[in-house]
Amino acid sequence: MISPKTSVIISTYNQPKWLEKVLWGFDMQTESDFEIVIADDGSTGETKQMIDFFKSNSKLKITHVWQEDNGFQKTMILNKAVQQAMADYLIFTDGDCIPRNDFIATHLKLRKPNSFLSGGYFKLPEDISRSIMKEDIEHQNCFNVKWLLEKGLKKSFKLNKLSSFGLKERFLNTFTPTKATFDGMNVSAWKDDILKVNGFDERMQYGGEDREIGERLMNLGVKAIQARYSLICVHLHHDRPYKNEVSINFNQSIRKQTKSSRSAYTKFGIVKG
Repeated sequence: MISPKTSVIISTYNQPKWLEKVLWGFDMQTESDFEIVIADDGSTGETKQMIDFFKSNSKLKITHVWQEDNGFQKTMILNKAVQQAMADYLIFTDGDCIPRNDFIATHLKLRKPNSFLSGGYFKLPEDISRSIMKEDIEHQNCFNVKWLLEKGLKKSFKLNKLSSFGLKERFLNTFTPTKATFDGMNVSAWKDDILKVNGFDERMQYGGEDREIGERLMNLGVKAIQARYSLICVHLHHDRPYKNEVSINFNQSIRKQTKSSRSAYTKFGIVKG
């Protein structure tokens, strides 16, 4: 079987209405040679039903990787999804981030050897998140600044993420004070590099668990490329009931160890021990 140009790994947990909007976004992509691997951290049957509907009624090639709900185990399901992915280049995103129609094409255009791409996202308030319909994604309204402002969105500098192209886009990527990081909402990397660092550290729960694999990649010598004004998705509003200080502090201790030891490999990843 011929491998696709890229595998898009989408993490999700019990947000079928948001995931549906995200899949509509991937159905609108200008690049068609890709597969989707849904990394499902224990969602109920409602999510599976929605995914099965898409598999039967759209052109999307979808693999649904599911594990039993045992608390926040995103790193574990992501490692399973990485192993299922067929392409040699992986795009990671979340099931609450609708991609602009050039999302995949731009990831593929900007990829370079020995590098990973750090993309951006634009957070939407709850009322606008709920108001987005399939036709708004088909017509790319949810990426249109004028449409968003008419919906009541407040003006801010961050709107430049949605309105920057060409020279302005490259200028902002170059001079943004924000560091390029491995943010799981919008990042891409070579599968071989992900395997070299042994994937995500499965000890980690919520809070910087994606940043840590990026830090190991950089310790390996993989360069982080800033592309937050080029790789665009809108982030739908949601609560974070799994957020807690204990897991955040634990994750920070692991990240501190990764940085101080310059470690590029975890013993708690895809290969155990």
